[in-house]
Amino acid sequence: GCGTLAVLEQNEAGIVLLRSFDWNDGLFDVTWSENNEHVLITSSGDGSLQIWDTAKTKGPLQVYKEHTQEAYSVDWSQTRGEQLVVSGSWDQTAKLWDPAVGKSLRTFKGHEGVIYSTIWSPHIPGCFASASGDQTLRVWDVKAPGAKLVIPAHQAEILSCDWCKYDENLLVTGAVDCSLKGWDLRNIRQPVFILLGHTYAIRRVKFSPFHANLLASCSYDFTVRFWDFSNPNPLLETVEHHTEFTCGLDLSLHNRGQV
Repeated sequence: GCGTLAVLEQNEAGIVLLRSFDWNDGLFDVTWSENNEHVLITSSGDGSLQIWDTAKTKGPLQVYKEHTQEAYSVDWSQTRGEQLVVSGSWDQTAKLWDPAVGKSLRTFKGHEGVIYSTIWSPHIPGCFASASGDQTLRVWDVKAPGAKLVIPAHQAEILSCDWCKYDENLLVTGAVDCSLKGWDLRNIRQPVFILLGHTYAIRRVKFSPFHANLLASCSYDFTVRFWDFSNPNPLLETVEHHTEFTCGLDLSLHNRGQV
């Protein structure tokens, strides 16, 4: 089916629709520009990436069509001094983009399954992680063609990964086996934590921008869960507001308690 990008704004009236854009295939992921508050990029079921400008009413500024299958993940780098975007696809490749250049800068091959998630390190320039249906978490340097690290993180498809905002060596993975696992890149033999509680596949996991030990996850079990992985009883809260698969979440950079 078709996809819609909805740009929302929160004001006194609540959450209002600022602008919406239609695309002729499903949209799987979205990322804001780090250097222009009006620009964002979506990734689509037709394998393409679209650049949109919320200040303009019409369709995308640019479309990048290189992936041969669904483009499932897109992320804009957060480190200063570089404006790079990474995308991950069901074609088993990740691609590096400069939004000012009309074609990809590099293609990263190595995964033996669908790539579900590609996330930039918030600390290390030119470094990103990818999570895949091949049951591995991989860490890449944009200057090298192959992965720097291959972590056999789960015995199941890994649908999501994220970097800790407070520790450049810490990542978390969420998988179809219903578990969340923390990984220290300096010693990948064992996870540094395992969080259990979800009853179906974990679709998205995010570290808190304000608390070094907090993270949030959502799942096909309809719940959102909050965790403190430094705690002996890590599950802080289970939110059961949704009546369908919970596919995405993020934590506000501006309001400490807002998800």
